[in-house]
Amino acid sequence: MKPTIYDVAGKAGVSIATVSKVINDTGRISEETRNKVLKIMRELEYQPSSVAAALTGKQTFTIGVLVPDISNAFFAEVARALENNAREMGYSIILCSTDYQIEREHDYLELLQKKQVDGIIIATEPEDWKAYKSLQKRDIPHLMFSVDSLRFSSHIVTTDDVRGGYMAGRYLLDMGHREIAIIAEQNRASGRMRLEGFKKSLADEGVVLESEWTLNAMSKIDDAKAAARKILQMVNRPTAVFASTDLIAAIFIKEARKAHIRIPNDLSIVGFDDSIYAELTEPGLTTIAQPKQELAKFAMDQLLKLIKDPKLPQQRIIISPRLVERKSVRNLNNL
Repeated sequence: MKPTIYDVAGKAGVSIATVSKVINDTGRISEETRNKVLKIMRELEYQPSSVAAALTGKQTFTIGVLVPDISNAFFAEVARALENNAREMGYSIILCSTDYQIEREHDYLELLQKKQVDGIIIATEPEDWKAYKSLQKRDIPHLMFSVDSLRFSSHIVTTDDVRGGYMAGRYLLDMGHREIAIIAEQNRASGRMRLEGFKKSLADEGVVLESEWTLNAMSKIDDAKAAARKILQMVNRPTAVFASTDLIAAIFIKEARKAHIRIPNDLSIVGFDDSIYAELTEPGLTTIAQPKQELAKFAMDQLLKLIKDPKLPQQRIIISPRLVERKSVRNLNNL
């Protein structure tokens, strides 16, 4: 049976209040008594309740992390990086995956507040900002991760998505492609900004992006499949595709193989994220890499500063992505 504060107090021969003072490092207690209580706690392997700590106004050393889809490799890798950084700083994380559902998002925000986490990292694209504004009213430290929106006043740590989209378009143009399609997550700000940068790269070269070659798809299997099949079945098919996430790109490669369309011989593709999908696809996926480790470190550092000083002036940290070249793009200049 799990030991309680009563067990510690009984074996140490002190009151529950004394044990509580030792746990919370409050009040006047002799060094002898403090050491005695700590010794009994170790012997009984007693772990103070984080809920009890929260009720006394102490830190719980827990951080909530809200992601849209933990089955997406990018968010899984980000969650792992955040957890590693949190552990190094003496914190644990509570990971919540919303599956793009508003109701679930609200439920998790309420749960994290009830758990009295010390701070929250938000990697979802909020649709109902009222729920998030309650965090500000209650002075709960939080920051937006990989989400950049002017609608919400918050600390932000993200990738330069516009630049990343531009890099993807510029690379395909440099490889001789002029007929290029894009599949973008236009329901997310990051997807819209990647689309914006991509369009700008084409416009700089006077290349027209056909309306039928701009497809919207969530970074989910069914959505990505539908978008891929639409492009693959086109009579006037483009020579290259930019997918705004690696998941969409990986599914596109799989659907192309089913349709006996060779990547990159018949059709080239570039992804975005540099997640594990990029390495597992055949051929390897050329992609725009998000610096996940850097993003996680900046996010944790910034959130801990906020926990110490909730009135810290808001900061917007934007990190540049980089191109990782593999084998999914054909160089048409050599033809």
